[in-house]
Amino acid sequence: MSYPVFILAGGRSTRMGKEKPVLKVGRKPMLLRVYEEALVMGETIVALSKNTPKAKELCLREGVPFVETPGRGYVEDVMWLLQEFGPFVSVSADLPFLKASDISSIAKAFDGRVSLTGVLPLEKVPQDLKPVAYRGYAIVGLNAVALEGERFFELSNSLLALNVNTPEELKLANRIAKLVGR
Repeated sequence: MSYPVFILAGGRSTRMGKEKPVLKVGRKPMLLRVYEEALVMGETIVALSKNTPKAKELCLREGVPFVETPGRGYVEDVMWLLQEFGPFVSVSADLPFLKASDISSIAKAFDGRVSLTGVLPLEKVPQDLKPVAYRGYAIVGLNAVALEGERFFELSNSLLALNVNTPEELKLANRIAKLVGR
């Protein structure tokens, strides 16, 4: 069974100071970079909120399907999506170097019952990055969401550790985009 992919793009972007999904990496809004990769997997929907009016405008302009969540916070919005749509794969809109193969690997391992949290072993994280770390892993913004429990799912794309949250991380992402040609 395949599950829909929801791109989470409804956050407040407090550390960035402006709406992250519409910010450009390599001359393309991060939201569109993520959407194009996710679309390869099939049904892909952007989850917006009242916090992201510019991302909504971008979706309307580009014909990208979206749903509006309550916008009360990450956990609350994920739970709302789970209630409304059932199990799904979630991707943060601020992962500019996500690949369809990353989504495919977690989707194939997902049984629709136990949630999978995408992680990278800390030794795979590039030196300049400071990801959220837990028990020797970097937590990345790619997950499979269900009702029963949770387990870590190890990914291999080291650039998933770059979750663009600050102006400095945006500059770094643009430098990397020039190097990798994306």
